[in-house]
Amino acid sequence: MEIEHFTRQKLFILISTIMSWAKSKPPDPEDPEVAFTDEDYRRRKAHPNFTDHINAEKLILKLGKASKRKFSTYIVASGHQYGAGEGVLHYFFKRGWLSEPPAIPIFGDGNNFIPTIHILDLAAVLQNVADHRPKSHYILAVDASIHTLQELVKCISKNVGSGRTEKIPTEDAFLSKDLTQMHLDMLLVNLRMESGLVKESFNIKWVAQEGLVENIEQIVKEYKQSRGLLSLKIFVHGPPGVGKSTIAEQLCKHYKLHHIKSKDVISEAIANLEEIVAPKELATDNVGEEGEGDDGEEEEQGENVEEAQELLDAVKENMEQNAGQLDDEYVTKFMKNKLKSMPCRNQGYVLDGFPETYEQANDLFNFESEDEQGAKSKIPKYDTLITPEFVISLTASDEFLINRIINLPESIVAGTHYTQDQFLKVLNVFRELNTDDKTVLNYFDEIEIHPQFIDVDKLEDPENRFIVKEIIKEIGEPRNYGLTDEEKEELERQAAEECLVKEAQEKAEQERKEAEERAERMANWEEWNKHLEEVKRQEQELLEAQSVPLRNYLMRNVMPMLMQGINECCRIRPDDPVDFLAEYLFKNSPDI
Repeated sequence: MEIEHFTRQKLFILISTIMSWAKSKPPDPEDPEVAFTDEDYRRRKAHPNFTDHINAEKLILKLGKASKRKFSTYIVASGHQYGAGEGVLHYFFKRGWLSEPPAIPIFGDGNNFIPTIHILDLAAVLQNVADHRPKSHYILAVDASIHTLQELVKCISKNVGSGRTEKIPTEDAFLSKDLTQMHLDMLLVNLRMESGLVKESFNIKWVAQEGLVENIEQIVKEYKQSRGLLSLKIFVHGPPGVGKSTIAEQLCKHYKLHHIKSKDVISEAIANLEEIVAPKELATDNVGEEGEGDDGEEEEQGENVEEAQELLDAVKENMEQNAGQLDDEYVTKFMKNKLKSMPCRNQGYVLDGFPETYEQANDLFNFESEDEQGAKSKIPKYDTLITPEFVISLTASDEFLINRIINLPESIVAGTHYTQDQFLKVLNVFRELNTDDKTVLNYFDEIEIHPQFIDVDKLEDPENRFIVKEIIKEIGEPRNYGLTDEEKEELERQAAEECLVKEAQEKAEQERKEAEERAERMANWEEWNKHLEEVKRQEQELLEAQSVPLRNYLMRNVMPMLMQGINECCRIRPDDPVDFLAEYLFKNSPDI
């Protein structure tokens, strides 16, 4: 419809982007900290890849000026949006959440300033424009924050991922399949901006006025809710040799969880302590891109060097006194810290075999102080942040376990407690710990997290497929990101390969059956021919045996006289030899 035909004034608000300012010259070349404001919009210059945006802005403003009474137009240039889906920053949230790899990349030096705004605050700005119709028709919609890319990524990594970041060259960023050219242009923008109009004239109930970093807890909560991301915490319990680790690995792969084994956690904790107490010059020599920008963490670690050294010395001394083993006090401390780490809190974990006793479970999952516990109750006050939601107890008879271990290859058994003597000792210890009045499973029953028992012995499932399927059925669907394109392609490739293998096997089986049937037919045919020849031979022998008396009778009583008659017939040559022979036999018969 043409504008002149509007019966009443129409309002049009174009939501644009601050990328139409990306190549603008600084408002004060001598002072780079001076920010752009709404009044500077006439001086704006767009990024080359966003010329369509600035052209659209100019067109809308022109139409609004030409037909003010019938067509009122506004441009809202939005900072990079976050909140709920996280927009362009979702790449970093997802990398942090999945922790694959653990370090989140920072493109370039990361010192470029990125204007941002929460999506709900942007909605509030639009509502104010619609309600109040400000005099200025170009509005910057940005929050009050002035954060660099490095600050944003570090904050996301610390609160969603492992806390580690890694600087990579800008050109390497273009190799990422998860980022488009537009995303990279937006992440590499360098603008200081503030909106005086929004700040002074609009009545906004801000959700995140100070920006993402200051409101990260709320942002992470929104991120999890909008993406349907929930942690999943599982504890796998069972005797040695029952297959806990194998099943835990398969569950981790299916649900994208972290596999937590006490041995690995202890090694990791000791390595971290050694890194903290390492001499500064050694640490400096080993700093790579991954460690750059982690000044805050390094300062915090530096303040706790003495405490870390004291703990490390105590741990090593304890291990020396216990033949390489560590007391429950330290194991529980390290395990609790691991379960409270951001990756375990976000995605969740599969606890493999630890805790083993009621006391260990109580120390690991219960609150550390009475203040945390609150009012006393019959149910122990446990920390829901780290306590498993599902407890899977794998059961099997001693005979089954021993047979399984005996049949393991020597390469797997070597260097483990699966040797015959050691395995029996470990198995006996497990049985003793799980026949006491208070076992680790009793602890979970007390806090009303009732274990699911699976009898491995009955399922007869060496590859654990049915066991894992049963556990997945109990737990439900994954609460994590779905499969990536690469994982989907890999699954499709595997499915295609399996299909080809299956077809080849079926074809080979069909050919084998046909060959067997053909060989069987040939063997049967040969056997039938042999049998037929044997029958013929036997019949021939029977006939010959039956003909001997008759032949003897003829030779003795008939043939001499007959030969004489034939000879006489040949000598005389009568006109009727048959009649002559008959007459001869009749005349010369001795019985006549």
